[in-house]
Amino acid sequence: MDREEWDRRYAGSELLWTAQANRFLVEESGDLSPGRALDVACGEGRNAVWLAERGWRVTGVDFSEVALEKARGLAEMRDVKAEWVQADLLEYRPAPRAFDLVIVFYLQVPAAERRGILRAAADAVAAGGRLLLVAHDSSNLEHGHGGPQNPAVLYTAADVVADLDNSGLEIERAELVGRPVETPDGERTALDALVRARRG
Repeated sequence: MDREEWDRRYAGSELLWTAQANRFLVEESGDLSPGRALDVACGEGRNAVWLAERGWRVTGVDFSEVALEKARGLAEMRDVKAEWVQADLLEYRPAPRAFDLVIVFYLQVPAAERRGILRAAADAVAAGGRLLLVAHDSSNLEHGHGGPQNPAVLYTAADVVADLDNSGLEIERAELVGRPVETPDGERTALDALVRARRG
């Protein structure tokens, strides 16, 4: 999906996604001491804003200017500040070893694109810092709820571990996780890949 398509998806006054932070971000980073954070493919900024509310100095990057405008609005509404960068992730290179937390949430792109983006994200993790990734898992297509229906943009925690090989990051957690989703027909479970890695 190209930038124009995402701009169209994000158009309108309402948020495309919820304003609440992702549950796995809350669980995995809630006890971390605030520092510098990078939100790769930040969309409308819900996770970046949540981190900023907790004292993190946050940079959010996305290629949709429409989404970033909504992120700015959400940050203003919540009375926090963040840096918002409009960039194509295939070309964007964050400062190396500059961030205490790098998050990549629901970046659903083909494997060849994903590998380069994740290597750049890994390179941005500072000593002692962490990378946290959550994505729609490949198994969600047949066994979970929602998410992209194109298998080419789905992947597993094992795929991410392979992408991060020789990155200098130590894998702390890599697994399939369930995420409850409320639907008109009741609660369903989405299946996500979760990877947490740390630079020593």
